[in-house]
Parts: sequence; structure tokens; C-alpha cells
Amino acid sequence: MLLSAVDCLRHVVTTNRQTNVVDEQWQTSQVQPLFEQLQQILGEPREEQETVTPLSPQQGLETIQMLFESEVDAYLQQLETILAQEDKSNLGAEVVTIAQDLSDLGEVLELPEFNSLCTSVKQLLATQPAREEEIAQAALQAWRRSQAAIMAGQLQGLPSTLNLDGVVEEVVSSPSTADPAPVTDASPARLSSPLDLAPPAELKETQENTVRVPLKQLEQLNDLFGELTIERSGLDLQIERLRNSVKILERKVRSLQQSHHRRRTATLPPSPFPSALPTTSSFLSEVAFSPDSSQLQPNTTPRSPQPTPSIDSGNNLDEAADEASTEVMANLVQLQEVSGDIDLCLQETEQIVGDLNRTAKQLQFCINQLRMRPFADLVGRFPRALRELALQHGKNVELKIQGGDTPIDRSILEALGNPLMHLLRNAFDHGIEDPETRKASGKPEQGTISIEAAYRGNQALITFKDDGRGIALDKVRQRAQHLGLDREAIANASDEEVLTLIFEPGFSTADEVTSLSGRGVGMDVVRTNLRQVRGDIKVETKAGVGTTFTIGVPLTLSVARVLLVESRGILLAFPTTAIEEMLLLDVEQISTIEDKPQLHWKEYSVPLIYLGDWLKFRRLQNANEERTQPLMSAPTVLLIANGSDWVGLQVDRCWGEQEVAIRPVEGNIPMPPGFNGCTILGDGKVVPLINTPELLYWIATSQHPASLEPEDRHRAAAELQNQRPTILVVDDSINVRRLLSLTLEKAGYRVEQGKDGLDALEKLMSGAQIAAVVCDIDMPRLDGYGFLARVKSNPAFQQLPIVMLTSRSGIKERQLALNLGATAFFCKPYDKQQLSETLERLINGGGEES
Repeated sequence: MLLSAVDCLRHVVTTNRQTNVVDEQWQTSQVQPLFEQLQQILGEPREEQETVTPLSPQQGLETIQMLFESEVDAYLQQLETILAQEDKSNLGAEVVTIAQDLSDLGEVLELPEFNSLCTSVKQLLATQPAREEEIAQAALQAWRRSQAAIMAGQLQGLPSTLNLDGVVEEVVSSPSTADPAPVTDASPARLSSPLDLAPPAELKETQENTVRVPLKQLEQLNDLFGELTIERSGLDLQIERLRNSVKILERKVRSLQQSHHRRRTATLPPSPFPSALPTTSSFLSEVAFSPDSSQLQPNTTPRSPQPTPSIDSGNNLDEAADEASTEVMANLVQLQEVSGDIDLCLQETEQIVGDLNRTAKQLQFCINQLRMRPFADLVGRFPRALRELALQHGKNVELKIQGGDTPIDRSILEALGNPLMHLLRNAFDHGIEDPETRKASGKPEQGTISIEAAYRGNQALITFKDDGRGIALDKVRQRAQHLGLDREAIANASDEEVLTLIFEPGFSTADEVTSLSGRGVGMDVVRTNLRQVRGDIKVETKAGVGTTFTIGVPLTLSVARVLLVESRGILLAFPTTAIEEMLLLDVEQISTIEDKPQLHWKEYSVPLIYLGDWLKFRRLQNANEERTQPLMSAPTVLLIANGSDWVGLQVDRCWGEQEVAIRPVEGNIPMPPGFNGCTILGDGKVVPLINTPELLYWIATSQHPASLEPEDRHRAAAELQNQRPTILVVDDSINVRRLLSLTLEKAGYRVEQGKDGLDALEKLMSGAQIAAVVCDIDMPRLDGYGFLARVKSNPAFQQLPIVMLTSRSGIKERQLALNLGATAFFCKPYDKQQLSETLERLINGGGEES
């Protein structure tokens, strides 16, 4: 319904641009009822919805880059398709429409140069309609340059006018290998309108100076940039840590000042004589930190009357206390000033880091351009190879190549050589029929094989298509049965699942071995080579019409944008290009069909796979230091397109997107199925990179872990019981958590960490097997007392030992914690040996400690 409303709005905008009147009957009968239904569903906008939070400069740049990567690229691809067509009768109108849409986008994104460029294109088309194709070519190049500059983070200096002279120079300086067109007399009608061009200038030498650089140096430069990406992520993490530490410092200073003021107010005796003028010490005692501000503000709390000087011996004690209070207050003021200075320096550092990130993105763009080669360098030899095959085997085949100027990473291009050649030979041998057969089936005698390369988001898509006989699915099923696959499973399998069998080693439907293609040897090589460069391949076929292979490869192998997720305590990195959508798991949307969970999403029934059931590794549970809040702390479903179907992968938590450097895993031990390399985060943690197609294929062809034999289940349960107990360490200080975790790990425990009481409570409620808890008192969001109260109110955790470890040494704090259910109470600094012995007694069933 929402998309229908968008279509209606688009129709209205298009009609107004064409200076036409919108049909009132259409508005009354279709548009108005649709918007009334939307209003009933969505309701009236609330006041808080009308308030828009302004984006930071970095967020605004990322939004602009995202739109130019998706929306603008779609318009430019549409224009390239129109220019490649033979019929260009509507070229001018199409270019005007595209220019208007891009101009509107530039106005919304506040890009005046880009908006002026689009306006210049429309003006040239209006004044010089005879040169519409030349103008379209120039506009396409100018828009591509603007897109590249914006993707590199350069919003300044964008081209604002369309210069046709630059196109002439480029055409002159780029000699074509095609046959020259015949010279004809110019038509007077084409020269009747004056050309609105700048005065002709002398042609300059366009050949640029070049330098030969060994490929090894480019690889080293690429590796160094990968290291820069890792170090840049580490810097971002340290800045975030420092920002959190500054917030804690400010909170501690306010708490200390308020505590000092309360103690001073409570200890001063009342004065029998009112004081006419406040002393210096009494004035300082009235200055307090506001709880809602980091600045010093006058304290409006009523104060006790100050004592006047007396001549008794107690006057000395009052003066000493007053001097000490004044000194403490002066130190607090200085501490506040230092905190403000640190915050200011941190803001400047964050700005510098933002500039560094933008420069790094520009550097990445330049390095990628150095590594790029046009797609034509790979397929340029295909026409001659196909011609030789046609002459040798008596077939008439035409090869069409589109997108030859699409740049692709050199390493990826080299890896595509053998797979594409295999596809070409197989299409010629198995797909294209001989001329007699094609003529008998009503097809042209000349067959067609087309190869097209284009960009879609962060991927390069290569489409390989032929108009031959297609793949015989019946033969594929018969061959699968002949190889011993289950007949019932083959009969119930979809056509797409059956087609995936052609990529299995040794699988072929050919009746005989030919000199061109053996018995399926090449198709499994195609998939294997593509997986080495994190690529994927899909196939579609229709009997008598032809077959289409779609290959998707990343733009670069060194850096990727990934989504970090957590499953059973393991961090995993999914390429963002593989994930279509994320959503929180809703139990009401899950049903069971044939003992398999299904997720009801929109109008689809999606198979739901819990990743933790499949990725069970025998490894120690390391301390998971969580320095930031997860994007989704509840169970999350990743929706992934698996061919024409959908698959839902359930993970425990999602930590958000991040740009990371990809590193290969070297060694004699092969990677588990579904993994392809790894990445290193800013804190030095190594995270495996998921190869989504391979993982889904492995899950589909493997036995479910729940189908273990009974003895295997008992063995697994026994191993689980023999594992070391896990202790949950809860403290808002990263250093305290780290040091305490090292102490406990040396004592033989496994450690989980929580940065505050609320985080620790979520871990307990999620089902984590915790043997004991070591908890601080002073923490944000939920302090130690609140954590104790909530945990002990739950019957499931009443026997859970909770040890309080705090800097508060007062008797009241100790008694309050014990009354709330604490098992033991330790003050900082603590005795490591005593703490370990206490935890051992509590875990083994000992009594309460004091």
C-alpha cells in the first residue's frame, strides 16, 4: 500500500513537470481512498515526529554517499542503457527527465554545484536539440565524475556546468579501433542554430605522464592500507573509551562535590549569632555542581548558620576544619577545570579523527583505482576464441559484450578468467544448437552469447547469457538419481535446488565427452574459483529459451564492510552485501512445519536457522570485553537471499556495521565450511569472515546437529559438566574488569563481563550459565544495589553467589549489601588469594562470607 502511494506521488510529479493537468477523476477514485487507508493505519503525525534531529557532518556525508551509491547510480545505468540502444528517438526527453530527478536530489541534499550541473544539462538540451546525443554523453561523464568525487568524500569543487569542449578533446585524444564512418555533407538544418560554446582553444597535449610500477609494490601498498584500516579502527575505539572515561570523571567529580557539601553542612554547629557577611569559606561551601550540568552553580540548598568567631578553645578546631573544607573545594574547582580541558581536547581530537577517516577513504578510492582494470581486458580475447570454435564446429554464433569499460580489481579479474572461459565453452557446446536445429525450432540460425558487466552497490555483477536449448532439468534429476541421491528428495526439490547440482564435482548431463567440455569438470571449477574471491554464482534456465549465469564479486578483496554479530559468544563478520534485512526475533511469527521452524515475514514463510546449533566449536570462552552498546542486544534474524528464496539466520546479538581489512588465514589446517578469511578489529580481536553462500550450502547438505546419536549426546553433556565454572564480572571500569578477569582466569575460571548492572542482568536473563558474580556498587544505568535487588527477587537466582567488590568501606554500605542478598563483601584494594578462595568455597556450596 505504501509503495502504491509512492507510485501515485511519482505520477503527479511527472505530470506537473510535463505541464499537464492531473486527472481529477483518477485522484478521487484511486489516490484519495488510498491515502485515507494509509491515514487510518498510520494515524496523524505526533509533535515529536515533526521534530527532526540534525545529522552530524559525518552522518550527513554518509547519507549523501549512500544515495549516490544507490539512487544516482541507478539513474546513470539507465542513461547508459539508453545510449547503448540503436533507437534514440526519445533520448532528449529521457535525459531531461533524468536531469530533473537528479537536480531535485541535489537540492534536497544541499549540493548546489551538482544542482547547477543538472540545470546546465537541461539548458543545453533546450538550446541545442541537434546535439542531444553529444550532450547526453557529456552529461553522463560529468555525473560519473561528480559521483566518484562524492564517494571519495569531496563535496567541494564539483563540476557546476557542462563543458562540451572537454568531450571533444576526450574523443580526439582517444583513438577508436572501429572502422571510420563515411564522410557525409552536413545538413543545413543541423547547423541552423548557433552553438553556445566557449571560443575555440588550441588542442592541448592530452597524454599524461605515466610511470611503471611493479605489481608487488601495489600489493604492498594495499597491505599497508589494510593495516591503516585496522589501526584507524583501533583509534576510533580508543577515542570512544576516552569519551566514556571523561563522562565517568565528570560524574565522579559531581558526586564528590555533593558528598563534600552534605558532610560539611551536617558537621557545622549552629551559630547563636547570625552572620552579617559570609566568610570566604562559607561562600565556597555554597558553590556546588548542578546534577544536570558540568558547570559550577550556586547552591540553593538552605544552609545552617555559620559560627561566629569565639574566644574559647574550640575556635581553633573550627578554623582548621574551615581551612580543610576550603582546600577541598579549591581542589574540586581545579579538578573541574581539568575535566573541561580534557573534554575540549577530546572534541578537537574527534574532529581530527574525522578528517583522518575522510582522508583514508579517499586513499582507499585512489588505491582501488590503481588496482582496477577494465573488464574488456579479460573478455577481449573471447571473440576470436569463439570465432575459431564456430569455424571448427560449424555453428553460427554472435558474441555481444557490454560494459567492457567497467573497472574490476586486478586480482578478481584474473580469478574470473578460467570461470568465464568455462562458461563460454559450455554455452557453445551444450547450449547453442546447430543451425538446422535452431531453424526447425523457429529460432534464428545465428545463436547469441552475451556477456555484460555492471555495478550494483558494492558488487560487480557479470551476466553470462545464451539463447540456446537451456538445461534439461529432467536429465539433471536422472543423473542425480544415477549418482545415488534419494529419489523422493530429488522429486520434491525445486528447480533452483536441482540446478545447483551442476556445480558438483563430476556432475554432467552430457551424453558423451567432447573436446570442448568434459563431463562436468569445468562447472565445479567455476564455483571454486569464485569462492576464492568471495564471489557467488546463480543460474536460471528455461527449456528452449536459454540459460543465464549471474556472477557477483566484490569490488575489492582488501577492505570490506561487514556486519558484526554474536552467536554463542563468538563474534562473526557477515558481508553487508549478503544481508537483505535485519529484524528482531518475534516468537509469535515462528511456526513449525514438518519439525522445522519457519519465520512468517511479510507474505513469505522463511526457513529459520539458529546459527548457534551449527557453529559449535570446542574452545575456551574468552572474556568478551564489551566497550560499546550492541545495535541489537536481543535475538536477531538476518534475512539472506538464497537464490529466489529467503533464509533467516538467527543470531544472539548484533553489533552494527564496520569497515574492516580482510586477511587470509594461512596454515595447513583448512577453514571450516562457510568461512573465508578473517578480519582484525581495532582492539586486536580476530573475527572470522562468513562466506554466506557456502555456509548455507553446507547447512543444507549436512546433518542437523540435533540428530546426534544418544551416546554422542551423553558425551556432549558430560563434557559440558566438566567445563570450568564461569564468573560474571560487573564493573563500569574497563581496567578493573580486565585486571579482575586476568586474576580469575589464572585461578582456572572462565569469565564473562558486564559494564553495568543492567548489562549483567541481561546476560543472566539470556540464559548464560553463571556460577558466581563479582559486582561493583557505583555504576551507571543500574548500580550494584539495584542489581542485587532485581537478581535476588527472581527465584531462579536466589542461590546465585554474588560477591560485592567496591571502594566503599563503610559499615552502612556493607550491611545494606548483605541485607539485599550479597554473599560476600570485599573492599578495594582486595587480596587476590582471599577472593579466589572465597569464590571457590561459594561455588562448591560454602556458606556466606563477611
